[in-house]
Amino acid sequence: MNETTETQGKLAEIQALPGLDVYPALDSRILGLTQAEAQERLARDGRNVLQEIKGKPLYLKFLANFTHLMALLLWAGGIVAFLAGMPVLGVAIWMVNVINGAFSFWQEFKAEKATEALRRLLPSYVRVLRDGMEQRILAEELVPGDVMLFAEGDHVSADARLVEQSELQVDQATLSGESNPVRKTAEAVYRKDLGRAEVPNLVFAGTTIAAGTGKAVVYATGMQTEFGKIAHLTQSVGEQLSPLQKEMQRVTKVVTILASSIGLFFFILAVLLAGVSLAESFIFAMGMIVAFVPEGMLPTVTLSLAMGVQRMAGRGALIKRLSSVETLGSTTVIGTDKTGTLTQNEMTVREIWLGGRRLTVTGGGYAPTGEIREVDQVVSATKDGDLRQLLTAAGLCNNARLLPPDEDHSQWTILGDPTEAALLVTAPKSGVDLPEEIRRAPRLRELPFDSRRKRMSTVHQVGGERVVYVKGAPKEVLALCDQILIAGQILPIKETQREAIAAANDEYARDGLRVLAIASRRPLERLSEYSPETVERQLTFIGLMAMMDPPRPEVAEAVEKCHTAGIRIIMITGDYGLTAETIARRIGIVQAGQPHIITGVELDKLDDAELKEALQGEVIFARVAPEHKLRVVTALKELGEIVAVTGDGVNDAPALKKADIGVAMGVTGTDVAREAADMILTDDNFASIVNAVEEGRAVYDNIRKFAVYVFNSNMAEAVPFILFLFSQGRIPLPLTIMQVLAIDLVTDMMPAIGLGAEPPEAGLMQRPPRAQKEPLLKPSLLARALLWYGLIESIASMSAYFFLNWRFGWPGVPLAPDGTQVYMMATTMTLAGVVAAQVGAVFACRSDRASIFKIGFTTNRLVLVGIGVELALLALLVYVPFLHPIFNTAPLDGIDWLYVFAWAPVILVVDELRKAFLRRRESKRGGV
Repeated sequence: MNETTETQGKLAEIQALPGLDVYPALDSRILGLTQAEAQERLARDGRNVLQEIKGKPLYLKFLANFTHLMALLLWAGGIVAFLAGMPVLGVAIWMVNVINGAFSFWQEFKAEKATEALRRLLPSYVRVLRDGMEQRILAEELVPGDVMLFAEGDHVSADARLVEQSELQVDQATLSGESNPVRKTAEAVYRKDLGRAEVPNLVFAGTTIAAGTGKAVVYATGMQTEFGKIAHLTQSVGEQLSPLQKEMQRVTKVVTILASSIGLFFFILAVLLAGVSLAESFIFAMGMIVAFVPEGMLPTVTLSLAMGVQRMAGRGALIKRLSSVETLGSTTVIGTDKTGTLTQNEMTVREIWLGGRRLTVTGGGYAPTGEIREVDQVVSATKDGDLRQLLTAAGLCNNARLLPPDEDHSQWTILGDPTEAALLVTAPKSGVDLPEEIRRAPRLRELPFDSRRKRMSTVHQVGGERVVYVKGAPKEVLALCDQILIAGQILPIKETQREAIAAANDEYARDGLRVLAIASRRPLERLSEYSPETVERQLTFIGLMAMMDPPRPEVAEAVEKCHTAGIRIIMITGDYGLTAETIARRIGIVQAGQPHIITGVELDKLDDAELKEALQGEVIFARVAPEHKLRVVTALKELGEIVAVTGDGVNDAPALKKADIGVAMGVTGTDVAREAADMILTDDNFASIVNAVEEGRAVYDNIRKFAVYVFNSNMAEAVPFILFLFSQGRIPLPLTIMQVLAIDLVTDMMPAIGLGAEPPEAGLMQRPPRAQKEPLLKPSLLARALLWYGLIESIASMSAYFFLNWRFGWPGVPLAPDGTQVYMMATTMTLAGVVAAQVGAVFACRSDRASIFKIGFTTNRLVLVGIGVELALLALLVYVPFLHPIFNTAPLDGIDWLYVFAWAPVILVVDELRKAFLRRRESKRGGV
């Protein structure tokens, strides 16, 4: 939803008007609209609600999971099985479809609720002036021209231009992503280089009044508000397939075409060369298709991803979409916020400059614990008068509050501006009792901070005199000072002292600290008017207090891990560029040279090609709006990157949905961000993203491991049908179709799930992200699965088949001495041979090169459990009588079992020799 030039021009005009001129410009009046006017506009402009874009109906999403290429093939196969008089086979094939479709639909059933969460943020009622009277109306009945009234704690229900305010501060975190309340003014604003959320005389839907009162005229409602535009952007970002989903689609297509082609080829051979009847040829072809379609792979992948989700939850990351697990492992770029993600979101005073002395402050966060030190000595305000005056002045010229831990919060929290809260925390560290100081010096007046003056002043009654305390930007405060406090004396300030203060300020700023100057004026004569011009003059400079929102201690190591793993990090923040750059250097995001810092205003001037060029190097995006973040993510994806992006506010929702992985903050994040994201950080910690990337890479490695394992048995399943064909039926079919399905859907799945829980291999985060064009089923992987493991398993299973027939004098012996059909025993031996070979193969598949004797047989207990379950299921098929006619099985003798399971160590030992050869060859290459 792009704004027209006309709309932008109108807003620029409105923000530049004096307060009283706003009413006619917005077709309103001081006493508000009449009820009749409001009803007319409601009919014209619509209700103040967020409209939902209708998505794909749920029933179509449901059907899509049962109508893709492989599903259609299996539905057709089931129908033909019924027509061929094999209802059990038909039901079994259809159940494969039902299982796979149910797994897929369950993921999609978790419908998007971002718009619903946006609606919850809009208040139900609002105070307005209508017909000259204050009224309380439903927020959805607001119309352009309505005059809204605000007080502390109120929510803003529409975009509006302020016409009156008193000490008004607005929490715009839902839009800007920054937690500091923003001071607002009703005065005209002429600057045109400000982002919409930065304009101080505009308030926006979805924000909250943090302090003060105000009156504003509505200029936009519903989908025309900034909030509505974010809702539109969020809904407009369609569902996108993850890299794994795309790869599984490709695997499905390849396997389906391969299996169908093989089935058709052997059907033609059976009819033309072997002289087999059409009915038998069809059953044979279906057997080949079923043998080459790994029916159990999709549910096994899903279960493996689910286990990855559980492991990630233990490392601070909650995954909402299973496919997101693997996407994390493919991530090439992380676009991250600064505040709260890389930093602790807790401003803390670190340094104090006081009359030429430099003091350091210990302790972190908002807990009032720590000390103030000068060199190695603890300094107490009870003995240091200058320090006492500094901390008292900073505490009195302050509107924040500290809240001790309670049943809802385990740590100290704050109300108000974090910068002001940091000043409050410092006072008790040196023994200043601020509540007592506030009682002794009640506040009489306040001159609020504004962006032009860059300072705040308060007037207090101290004993029999009035005292002014001022805090603000060092340059602006110092310019108003003609005296300085040194060692308890108020002396005229010298030029050398001004230079020393400026130098200290510059030094602190270079270290990434935010610096405030503290000054006072006493006594203050009684004034008829308290204005900045009359109050803020002839000040005494007391000192500087330098603070920072410290980086999280574990973030630097996590950033280094990303660099090693070939993952770029781009900071995308609503904060100022210099602050962002300092933090980026401190934690290692920026490693050398000068990064390109691009503000939201500058980004608007770049075309797509210029933006993509800028994204090739080290870049930081600062003071960005929601559409900017979305544009950056879009550009990165168009460059072929797999993008993970963090966010916590409503403003982040579109970018979170657009990214391959949207990462929301679980502690500070809004409902909207959490609903739009794929992953939620329970600790809001960047390091948890890196841990999740490592888990994602391990999951993809494990998917490949059990892909090799699952495809192993395909060759062993196909060879019996080939022998049956080329012997022209002289060799009775060694493996039935139902036994093939039993392998694919029952015995194979259990150990494969265990492979999905294989721990990450050493060096996982030392290699670059996998290439997006690299297929899951690489030719080398298929060759190892089919032509190596598959060949060995085929020898094992077919030798077992012939071994049993040899024992009973095959051919021509229909019954064993106990009356059991020898053919049923023989197919059971083939089935048992495949399962026994798979027991050895599952240990072999646990690594690509490393020896199982080095890894250890018991380090993955889930594999051992899977083997136990696999063998138990095989025993049920062999020894439960009612299963015999369904699966064409029969009980086996002890000697048969000994022969079958002798193959398990054989396949393992043979594969150990292969791995040893590969390791030796790689070692020689490394030596060369």
